[in-house]
Amino acid sequence: MNCRLRIGAWGTAAGTVLMLTVASAAPQTTAIRVGRLIDTDTVTATERQTILVVDGIIQAVGPNVQVPAGAIIVDLSDSTVFPGLMDAHTHLCLTVRPSRDGSSASAFLHATINDSNAARAVEGVVNARAMLEAGFTTVRDAGNEGNYACVAVRRAIEERRLVGPTMITSGRIITPFGGQFQIQPDRRGLMEPEYLLADSHDEMVKAIRENIYFGAGLIKIVVDDRPYLYSVDDIAFMKAEAARAGLRVAAHVWTAEGAHNAAAVGVASLEHLWAIKEEDLELAKKNGSVAVFTPLIDAETQILMPNESGVHAQQIGRIRAALRIGIPIAFGSDAPLALPGFDRGRLAIERIDMLLEAGMTPAQLLRSMTVIPAGLFGVADKRGALRPGMAADIVATKGNPLSDPRALKAITFVMKDGTIVVRRLSGRGHG
Repeated sequence: MNCRLRIGAWGTAAGTVLMLTVASAAPQTTAIRVGRLIDTDTVTATERQTILVVDGIIQAVGPNVQVPAGAIIVDLSDSTVFPGLMDAHTHLCLTVRPSRDGSSASAFLHATINDSNAARAVEGVVNARAMLEAGFTTVRDAGNEGNYACVAVRRAIEERRLVGPTMITSGRIITPFGGQFQIQPDRRGLMEPEYLLADSHDEMVKAIRENIYFGAGLIKIVVDDRPYLYSVDDIAFMKAEAARAGLRVAAHVWTAEGAHNAAAVGVASLEHLWAIKEEDLELAKKNGSVAVFTPLIDAETQILMPNESGVHAQQIGRIRAALRIGIPIAFGSDAPLALPGFDRGRLAIERIDMLLEAGMTPAQLLRSMTVIPAGLFGVADKRGALRPGMAADIVATKGNPLSDPRALKAITFVMKDGTIVVRRLSGRGHG
């Protein structure tokens, strides 16, 4: 077998990371010896399995898989192995740094006007790598990416010029006039390039088509950050227009009325759901929507909402209601804030504590990070499970996420499309 391995190593707080890049003219075959394998469809575990990977695709899984001569052997017999994690709501090309006045709006606005599109793309490269190293092999980027910076990052990953997760990118967010920031009348241009402003149906068509033209893989709309929120008719119109190109709609909903309108239409996903009522969670479930909560951890709340009380309890309450009602929940991090000691991947995975506090079982959590987002993204035939014919997006941890879900914070192995990206001797640790 004509293989070339390049191995580099560096120390981390909890172990050594080995980064492997494999180049081969012949088909590359890897056999992974697994101690415990989690089936995310049934959320059950089997022991002493072997996964055979050929050219990035899983060829066989089972206890008696025949390993061809010359295959690369990866020994994970002391680990739990499962499909790569997925994040349904992230902003890889945006990192927000706290503003001096403590205003969340000021912090976001500063990021959008201070950083060039080139800087935003570099941010995306760094954050994409951090997400992959934390075990996220597929992510859905929900906009605020500059002038299609994340599309450029996504394409470079697809062309294997960069290492990162599979990305589904939304392009520029479509909103009613004004976007999400408070802009003065003599500074209207500051809404560029974050948003496409669309109030009439003609403007909506143009905005959707512009996003498609520049490479968006989904359409993201902000329903309700203005008093003149999008109506049921507006949302249904955009859903139909996006569907003509085979794209789905993700709807940012912050108010109860906005959440109701999006739930009534049955968009692919409702994002944030800050004030959604239980009857609208029921309606969204009936209409086939997925809930994507993006809970703020306490350190972020203190920075972004310093004068608001009860934020933590409100977030937990919404998730508990969704669990009780049974609407599908896809893990989403949002996670654009810069916090000391956190890269984007570590900041994203911290959200699992909120979901567990709200009552998610370990099985529900794992499905919310694999099977459910795979269906939402339209990639369930390729990713989100470990079976023959699927892409070899494989992660491992020394613990068992079905008994201790916080083991997801200590990923020790990441394979992306058959290439080993991370091999740690031990996890980073979790609390």
